[in-house]
Amino acid sequence: MADLPEERLKPGPPFTQVGIDCFGPWEVVSRRTRGGTAQSKRWGMIFSCLTSRAVHIEVIEEMSTSSCINALRRFIALRGKVEVFWSDQGSNFVGVMNDKLFQSYLEKNDTQWKLNPPHAPHMGGVWERLIGVTKKILNGILLETKHQSLTHETLVTFMTEVMAIVNARPLVPLTSDPEDTSFLTPSMLLTQKHGSIDEVIVEDSASNMYRAQWKMVQVLADRFWKQWRLRYLQSLQHRRKWINPERNIAVGDVVLLRDKDIRRNQWPLGIVDGVSPGDDGLVRKVNVRLPSTGKTYARPVHELVLLVESG
Repeated sequence: MADLPEERLKPGPPFTQVGIDCFGPWEVVSRRTRGGTAQSKRWGMIFSCLTSRAVHIEVIEEMSTSSCINALRRFIALRGKVEVFWSDQGSNFVGVMNDKLFQSYLEKNDTQWKLNPPHAPHMGGVWERLIGVTKKILNGILLETKHQSLTHETLVTFMTEVMAIVNARPLVPLTSDPEDTSFLTPSMLLTQKHGSIDEVIVEDSASNMYRAQWKMVQVLADRFWKQWRLRYLQSLQHRRKWINPERNIAVGDVVLLRDKDIRRNQWPLGIVDGVSPGDDGLVRKVNVRLPSTGKTYARPVHELVLLVESG
């Protein structure tokens, strides 16, 4: 397993090194008509700070390059300059990378955008784990309210409550005094204020879910808190894997791609055309050429099975 990337250890203000991902969609009431309601979809874009471990969520109306850029501008306007963005190779993120005007804007602000190779969510590491837990809980809760009166304003307010819950989790003790139980939280790093935000206690009932939008938000926030507490505590347990070094994949190796979507009786065999060793000299990303199609793919080594070594 690789060492922590430099971005995780580089000191700086919150949201200087940021991981991004998108999740959703969910249906919201866009307008009310005589025959009922008109529905539209919304997605979420979540930003995770690699140093302070804080999160920020923006609601977007479509999974397009334009909506992605608007969300990025809102985020930068609120949180300030970003040095490095990390993301997977989602179509909207690739679209941002290919937009010349926005790329020019990033270059003028000395901002880099780094893409992880396909099929390698583990390379997102710390932000993928945090985002993954948050996404699963949100999708489960909001799918239950799919056919209810969830509006855009309610969804945005709920996401803000989610941010407050996630950013209030304890990171490290503030002192070495065993009698002092105060902990540093991402929220304290963002707001420079001590103490948690008191909740508005609303009973989880059908009447509160339907009669007032603000009560619906509080019910949803309480449901998120209960699920988040259980899943986040489980994620704090240490898991050890990939601790024994093995032979590096080399150029010319014949490998088998582990593809879950291939058709029956198909075995995608490839030849390694290029490798990308890390700072420690270990290869974790390679370019694989499939002789059957002539195409070249970027893949992490854990998605390959070594069949024949080169030379």
